[in-house]
Amino acid sequence: MKWVVLFLLLGSVCHAHEMTPAYPKLKPSHVQKIYVTTLKVFNLRNDVNYYEIGVFTGEWEPVPFATKSKIIKVSLNKTKSFDVYVRSVDIKKVVYICTVSKLHPSKKQITLVSSRICSKIK
Repeated sequence: MKWVVLFLLLGSVCHAHEMTPAYPKLKPSHVQKIYVTTLKVFNLRNDVNYYEIGVFTGEWEPVPFATKSKIIKVSLNKTKSFDVYVRSVDIKKVVYICTVSKLHPSKKQITLVSSRICSKIK
């Protein structure tokens, strides 16, 4: 049974999305006591157009943050830049900034896998 599952997984094509930089730095923004970093998402998935942004501690607890939109639309083979703003009181808590694909099943194809890509703060 294990070999059948392994064979099926090896024969399937998996696509995800990319996020850069891998190790962003939070820098002071134009607003006092607020830090900012800019990231880019590149969409390689033809079954997903929306990605949710999240900021987390090392224990995967959510950290309050601000961005223009917490869910961004990125078309296939396109790149979208976004800024993430964090309060100075939360700077030491922030370890990861992640994007997670938002799945929308359609009649043509049912998406089985959600992808999460995280960048680790320097």
